[in-house]
Amino acid sequence: MKKIAFSGTLDPITNGHLWVIQEARALADEVVVFISENPVKKPQFSALERKDIIERSVAECGWDNVSVVIVKGDYTARAAKRHGIEYLVRGIRNTSDFDYENLIQQTNVDVLDGAKTIFVMPPRDLGSVSSSFVRALQGPVGWHWTVKKFMPMPAYIAWIKSWLRTDWQKLWETETETDIDSSKLVHWFDYLTGEEAYGAARRPYHNLDHLVHGLSEISAWASNTGASNSDVAILKKAFWFHDAVYGGKSADLSNEEQSARMWLEAGLGSQHQQEVADLIRVTDHFQSAMLVHPLKDAMLSVDLAILGQAVDTYEAYAAAVRIEYNEVDDAAYRAGRGRVLDYFQGLAESGHLFADPWFADLYTSQALINIKREKAQSQVLTGK
Repeated sequence: MKKIAFSGTLDPITNGHLWVIQEARALADEVVVFISENPVKKPQFSALERKDIIERSVAECGWDNVSVVIVKGDYTARAAKRHGIEYLVRGIRNTSDFDYENLIQQTNVDVLDGAKTIFVMPPRDLGSVSSSFVRALQGPVGWHWTVKKFMPMPAYIAWIKSWLRTDWQKLWETETETDIDSSKLVHWFDYLTGEEAYGAARRPYHNLDHLVHGLSEISAWASNTGASNSDVAILKKAFWFHDAVYGGKSADLSNEEQSARMWLEAGLGSQHQQEVADLIRVTDHFQSAMLVHPLKDAMLSVDLAILGQAVDTYEAYAAAVRIEYNEVDDAAYRAGRGRVLDYFQGLAESGHLFADPWFADLYTSQALINIKREKAQSQVLTGK
């Protein structure tokens, strides 16, 4: 078979979709992915954005025989025929899918005189993966780690950037000052999520995942403690900027101090300008003890919340931190990391790892398990 087509809204493309495309590649020399531009469905991404995401996803797979076409104002089966394609491929996950797709297949052929459909059945681990399934996972703390398992990386990055953009825009809706230049907000969002900050490839841990996690933690904390909108806004602004500079070299200033100064120089018009800067500074070990702020405990707890996550998430975090220090040899890293873990363990055992009560109750027990586990694994590697 020369050509076969796969179609859908693909908002976003998932690993399930990629599996179907891979099956299509086994059936034909060329695969054409048709994106339906259907405004009734109100997709999160425009057709052009979805086209770009799909093209980058298939390129990441190394597939050079897959092209993407946007279908406007026509039925996909009829558009396929115009492109010289006689067959569509569709994934069937269950009997309900079959009944629906069979009806569409009959309509395509009998009513529209369009392409016929070949059905393929995905493996068990992809049987429930769909765009709607992935969208439904968004929201709770850790949602991004879950959806990451079901999406190709270009789609995942686009998805969390879309979520972050919404969070950023809502953050400034609460601002009482009205003279903030909207282009300045766009610039700082692009900067913070781009290659100079959290979006940098050189950041295995202090990256977009860390940003999404912290902002989600703040929202959950606020919902469970009744925190004011003003406090939430101050915390989120501080978290957005707290690792804006990471790994930057300065003889006199820590990364945290440079990040605080970047926030102040950004001129985003906040009436809590200095408070936000101080909360950024509390994440600096050398400055933290000297700073007093009502939200200090919450800020530090959010930044350390990764320690209390599920074992697989914690292990991924520990591995990412090791990569961030890849210039340090194994022996030196284990010694330095061991001192940090000893410090964290002491705080956890005394009930002071998370200074905020809500975080302490939620994460202390699991954090202690994770810390002891990492220390034990390190001891095995050193033969102790």
